[in-house]
Amino acid sequence: MMKTYSATIMIDAPVETIWAILTDAAGYPSWDPWAVKIEGVIAAGATITAYTKLSPRAFPVKISEFVPERLMIWKGGMPLGLFTGVRRFTLTPKADGAVEFTIGEVFSGPLLPLFAGSLPDMTQPFADFAAGLKARAEDS
Repeated sequence: MMKTYSATIMIDAPVETIWAILTDAAGYPSWDPWAVKIEGVIAAGATITAYTKLSPRAFPVKISEFVPERLMIWKGGMPLGLFTGVRRFTLTPKADGAVEFTIGEVFSGPLLPLFAGSLPDMTQPFADFAAGLKARAEDS
């Protein structure tokens, strides 16, 4: 069993600008309407903690993949893969100078059925995240 959410948007800004916004942990609350704060430094191999309006608890995640200006993956969950969330940020530059941005998350693991009912529906938060990132990048 898996639960998957994603959102994709075209952003008319340089990929370097978008990446700089995505890797500025302190800046998230200024453009992501669901973010309270991100603690830590968004960098390869780092562990950060996300605080959101979707849940009263904090979410520690490890940045498991980090390809500047292309891909970032955050992984969190329980030990032994009992419950896992994998969030992927993908930037795909297009010939016209725009960038296709996708955010997605897959929840999985043997304990997912126990947590599935309490997981927030990420459809709107991801759409809002993408729209906020687009607005911030295009205003830069």
